[in-house]
Amino acid sequence: MSLNVYLSGEIHTDWREQITEGAKGLDVVFNNPVTDHDASDDCGVAILGAEDQKYWHDHKGAMVNAIRTRKGIADADVVVVRFGEKYKQWNAAFDAGYAAALGKSLIVLHGPEHQHPLKEVDAAALAVAEEPSQVVEILRYVLTSKLPA
Repeated sequence: MSLNVYLSGEIHTDWREQITEGAKGLDVVFNNPVTDHDASDDCGVAILGAEDQKYWHDHKGAMVNAIRTRKGIADADVVVVRFGEKYKQWNAAFDAGYAAALGKSLIVLHGPEHQHPLKEVDAAALAVAEEPSQVVEILRYVLTSKLPA
């Protein structure tokens, strides 16, 4: 068995690296959205032309990024969505809902301080983890049937 895992959500910490490093040796392919904040924000106007209004600047970027996001989630076996502490990740909430609507196996990753505000998102998930290492152990168990040592 192999897994295609899409890592969505906050881009300001190294949680993706922790998971990909921890999953070395497992048959997992990881994909993710563009994590360069400036590139993600400016891709629409860089490719399609400048906008005078910030709304249209952001709209173009969101739509271009959605092409990658939709493809990544649609192709995934498992979608991991991380909600960080510092910023509100509205796009992560969308990604979680989109993955759930497609019937994808969803793992939500956040700290205990987000339990109440994310209760509906958590209800759509098959697992809610607090640490990247827990996501790794879930992937390991799914692929090998082995519990943590």
